[in-house]
Amino acid sequence: MSSHNRVAIVTGAGTGIGKSAALALLKDGYRVGLVGRRRELLERTAQDAGPASPNTLVLPADIGKPESVKALFAQVRETWGRLDLLFNNAGMGAPAIPMEELSFEQWKAVVDVNLSGMFLCSQEAIKIMKSQDPRGGRIINNGSISAHAPRPNSAPYTATKHAVTGLTKCISLDCRKYDIACGQIDIGNAATEMTERMKNGVAQANGTTAVEPRMDVAHVGSAVLYMANLPLDANVQFMTIMATKMPFVGRG
Repeated sequence: MSSHNRVAIVTGAGTGIGKSAALALLKDGYRVGLVGRRRELLERTAQDAGPASPNTLVLPADIGKPESVKALFAQVRETWGRLDLLFNNAGMGAPAIPMEELSFEQWKAVVDVNLSGMFLCSQEAIKIMKSQDPRGGRIINNGSISAHAPRPNSAPYTATKHAVTGLTKCISLDCRKYDIACGQIDIGNAATEMTERMKNGVAQANGTTAVEPRMDVAHVGSAVLYMANLPLDANVQFMTIMATKMPFVGRG
């Protein structure tokens, strides 16, 4: 099936990595459901798609709520008749404070979006993909470098991103029989609004503060597109894409 017949859903599509991935998919011919909390940001992504803008569907939603997730997937299926790709990208963090000072509400907010939201979206995607004709599809989960190693004072974010790896493996294993492939992309220091603070220095594991290199977020969009366009008998199980000189590999 060519890209021009494929349907994708991207969560967190209003900014940063999600927006970059959505625009890359649209440029390649996908029809894309743009999911996020803020309609105005999703509409801006649709506008930035230029000539591909008619191939977008703006879907404001809270992915931490089952009824909201069911509604958005139903709308995509009703509009385009199928689903070929889900990019589970939406995520959030908690304040960078010691974990013993975090409130339960702060912890739960991160778990609801980063883990439960990804689970709920995956459930609905699987239901569509296993029953459509041609059968199958692909799910790509945003794991983050934090799926491998934490930053200081990041317990909720890091715990959920480690959990994403387990969810990725379970989807990959359990859904092979439905011709559904699942992989994970772990991203380090893409230049987005979320990483803007890195230009002025961020806390390091040894207690110091250091400026960290970043990479153009467009490279992430290209990587997601590569994973998405593989035939369903091939899969990138895990990909790490990062700023070459960011502090990840090696000891400080």
